[in-house]
Amino acid sequence: MTGLLLFSSFTILLFLGVPISICLGAAAMFTIFASPDITISTATVAQRIFTGLESTSIMAIAFFVLAGNIMTKGGISRRLVDLANSIVGNVRGGMGVAVVLSCAFFAALSGSAPATVLAIGSVLYDDMVRLGFPKRRIAGMLVVSGGLGPVIPPSIIMVVYGTITGASITNMFTSGLFIGLVITGVLMITAFVYAHREGWPKLQNKASLRNIGVSFIKAIPALMLPVIILGGIYSGLFTPTESSAVAVIWALVAGIFIYKELSFKDIVGIILNSAKGSAIILFILGASSSFAWLFTFQGLSKQMVNFVVDMNLNPIMFCFAVAVLLLAVGTFLEGISIAVILVPVLWPIASSMGVDIIHFGMIVCISNVIGTMTPPVAVNIFAAASFSKLPMGEIIKGQLPFFIGYVAVFFIVVFFPAFTRILL
Repeated sequence: MTGLLLFSSFTILLFLGVPISICLGAAAMFTIFASPDITISTATVAQRIFTGLESTSIMAIAFFVLAGNIMTKGGISRRLVDLANSIVGNVRGGMGVAVVLSCAFFAALSGSAPATVLAIGSVLYDDMVRLGFPKRRIAGMLVVSGGLGPVIPPSIIMVVYGTITGASITNMFTSGLFIGLVITGVLMITAFVYAHREGWPKLQNKASLRNIGVSFIKAIPALMLPVIILGGIYSGLFTPTESSAVAVIWALVAGIFIYKELSFKDIVGIILNSAKGSAIILFILGASSSFAWLFTFQGLSKQMVNFVVDMNLNPIMFCFAVAVLLLAVGTFLEGISIAVILVPVLWPIASSMGVDIIHFGMIVCISNVIGTMTPPVAVNIFAAASFSKLPMGEIIKGQLPFFIGYVAVFFIVVFFPAFTRILL
């Protein structure tokens, strides 16, 4: 009865268009109020919202959002694009590889998929179209390459997962770094193949050590960010939360004093936008903790664990079932929302079956990224449409070969747990 009330009220509110954070908290309050089996006060929901935010790891979310916004406005993406072009832009397919490399570079700074699509697409797309590159293929490549954002660390979704499950965020970042590099390689190979198949233009300017050197020197302040973030974490000098705060400081220094594309007036607007973005994520996290607590308090999670265990699924088949579920849900819910709703329910089951916490985390994170590329939510596609002016159907056709490669790597992760722990 309690479980039916909890999920039915949540589903009804969701389909009515109520924001996900309100759906979670309101469903928990309604269930406490309406269920004859529950004697606790509805004030417990508010208490659990605040309790769910009592974690220093959560501070990293706000700092990474702020750092990403500063980097987007501070001219960092242009320097990364110039560096990638100077290295590989002179061969057929080289500009496609430059797109993927630029997204990989920016992914190591922002941790956000749509931010990566917008930052790199707004710099590269128009120039590539003028040179004769196929519009829908370039837009589609940007959609999928932007999906490197939440995989290559730092990653907001990994911080959320670590906060919910207690997984080591450092280990999540390490695993994500390896998998992100594999996906980058697959996307670059796909770009080369389609460049020759479709006859993409070849730039006449040949690469030279001088041009590469000049571009590299200009990009050093931008490249220092992943060095600071990841080097600080892996050396033990910073925690992930501390590294996110240092990233904000360095992004400000680079944008204001080195590249000089940020002014002190810009900072106020950036902080306000970042506060809004962070508040949305944190409110969802807090509300989900009350939802998950009620689910556990009433013994529903234990019942679900017993039900799945009785099905006699082996761990790999369970992970495959979870992957399919997350891919399906990802077509209509945003990634962080999926994580905060389903991870508290699914992780106890996975843990009882002996599934590795990092392996399960990578399944959650990558499946959520794929959701950013699949309609109707598809925030990456909407981001690409904003600067390409192409209809969604055209962008989907253009992204298909890159999307297949991305999904192929995802299912390697699902079926081969050791793949996620190669660097651990």
